[in-house]
Amino acid sequence: MNPQVPSDFDIFPVQASTVAPSVDMFYLFMVGISTFFTIAIPLAIIYFAVKYRRRPGNDKARRVETSTVLEITWTVIPFFIVMGMFFWGSRVYFLHGAEDPNALEILTTGKKWMWKFQHKNGRREINDLHIPVNTPIRLKMASEDVLHSMFVPAFRQKQDVMPGRYTYLNFEATRPGVYHLFCNQYCGTQHSNMIGKVVVMEPGDYQKWLGGFTGDPPEKVGEQLFSSLACNTCHAGDSGARGPVLNGIVGTKVALQGGNIITVDDNYLRESILQPEAKVVAGYQPIMPSFSGVVTQDQVNALIAYIKTLPAGQATGVASAPAPTAAGEAAATATNAETTGSEAVTPAPAVRQDVAPEPENNDAATTAGEAAGSETSAGAAQTTAGEQQGVQ
Repeated sequence: MNPQVPSDFDIFPVQASTVAPSVDMFYLFMVGISTFFTIAIPLAIIYFAVKYRRRPGNDKARRVETSTVLEITWTVIPFFIVMGMFFWGSRVYFLHGAEDPNALEILTTGKKWMWKFQHKNGRREINDLHIPVNTPIRLKMASEDVLHSMFVPAFRQKQDVMPGRYTYLNFEATRPGVYHLFCNQYCGTQHSNMIGKVVVMEPGDYQKWLGGFTGDPPEKVGEQLFSSLACNTCHAGDSGARGPVLNGIVGTKVALQGGNIITVDDNYLRESILQPEAKVVAGYQPIMPSFSGVVTQDQVNALIAYIKTLPAGQATGVASAPAPTAAGEAAATATNAETTGSEAVTPAPAVRQDVAPEPENNDAATTAGEAAGSETSAGAAQTTAGEQQGVQ
């Protein structure tokens, strides 16, 4: 079999990632232990049944004294076997989820019934994922509808993709080739059609492929959305602003109404856009409207990408930061003193304002096509083809 091209009948796929050998070794160990006891226990039962069967001269049972050594032996040995499985499996699990701060992040969206990918320069793909070999990759994933699951057998990697939050899949491909990509969680009538392929390329070839795109990167699209949705009118940073300053907000801790402290990350920003009343910053009123159903998952990704580029110390339009109310500021200060000592608390984000028309972008045809494609299998095929044309 040619390892560069996936077979439709791979019982044991090729090892094409850094974690694949450790996963296989642990799997084979588990199979070996299970096989040993599956054979040994029935053989022992048969042996003792024959040896101690009732027969002339041996038709009465005798009292047998318990052997302490035997009891300890068959307790201690299985204990060390299962504990060895536990610690070995834990090591493989944490290796599977290890993050590299220098990883190449690719935005990933699951929806009925397709996978959508967006690279750092804005290039998009449908059901195909191009990545460079020997480069740490981080898929930042979310679902637009139901629970999906990203699964690449050759990488021995699987991660659920859920609506309402981001999940991440970290891996590093070790050999160029084309590998199967599946949704590994039943997600509806066309679940079996939610497949694709991962194309692992040499770094030079990947850069050439990536360089053929001339569209806007996610943060540029996010900047346009930030303005067209009038987010900057409440998050401008002037003294009369009704929303917190977003500059340099990512990774900081902020005080919320009710006294809780939270670290600003991708999931918090996403929730603040779609469900702004879920976690309101101390000192501000819950006046921001929800953008759930107004912006797509791709647009949420773009807004977050833009917010993460905002430098600390600069307002998104005007110079200074907003002043919270005195009561809110006192509550935030008291809570912060109890929980974090002298650590500074930064007002948290929330993207606000009356909804204005979306900016024109390359995804308009894509979004319309996707809505139609979700209805039927034939429609999905037409949508994917139309999206691919718009994407490229």
